[in-house]
This record gives sequence, C-alpha cells and structure tokens, in this order.
Amino acid sequence: MTHTPPLILIVEDVPTILTALRMRLEAEGFTVAEARDGVEAIDRARERHPDLIVLDLMLPRLSGERVCEVLRGDPQLRGVPIVVLSARVGESERLRAFAAGADAFLSKPYDVAQLMGEIRARLGATKGHAA
Repeated sequence: MTHTPPLILIVEDVPTILTALRMRLEAEGFTVAEARDGVEAIDRARERHPDLIVLDLMLPRLSGERVCEVLRGDPQLRGVPIVVLSARVGESERLRAFAAGADAFLSKPYDVAQLMGEIRARLGATKGHAA
C-alpha cells in the first residue's frame, strides 16, 4: 500500500528523539505514525501498512532486530523499507541489523540530511520532493 503523502512509522522509545523525528518528518511533508516498543511496532505496522519504518534497535518488550525479523516474515509487510537508527555503533551491530532485515543503518546521533537521503532513496523519491 502506498500512501500520499508517504506514511512513515517511527519506532523509538526515547520521547525527545521520537518528537524530534516526528516534527522533522512532518515538516518534510510525510505522514507519521508512532510506536514506543517492539510489540507496538508490529501492531502499528500491521494496522497502518506504512511506506517506510524508522526503527530503533534497543526497545522495550521486543528488540528492533526481532521486529525486523517478524516484519520480514509477514507477506504483507516484508517489502516495507526499514531504516535503523541506533546508538549501537559497532560493526557487529550493523551486521546483525542487516541480517535481521534492515535496509539501512544510521548511528545516533544521526545526521538529518543523511536520514532524509536514506528515506527518499528507499521511497524512490525524486530530489526535492517527499515522494
């Protein structure tokens, strides 16, 4: 399912980061849904069928890696791009995220321009447009 404007699900348990991401994405013209833990992330994804997911790895109730695995196993959601934002910066963490199904991995603190570039690239957007 493709939404106009694109719907991005942010999965983040730190309120200040969640708010900053939501405000930035809405300012860029995206519609935003939120989840604050891994179980809620899966529920929201199944309810809303987002066009892209921005996912933290360190989450309550269910890890981001496990969320990736569950979504990649769901026929209706397996193609949804997942951009990981994580405070974990080691190469082994990056490899685990990609092995679980992530499409991109950015470290916190994240670069806004890099994040927006990844989102637009994953959505197939043209330069200067949300989608």
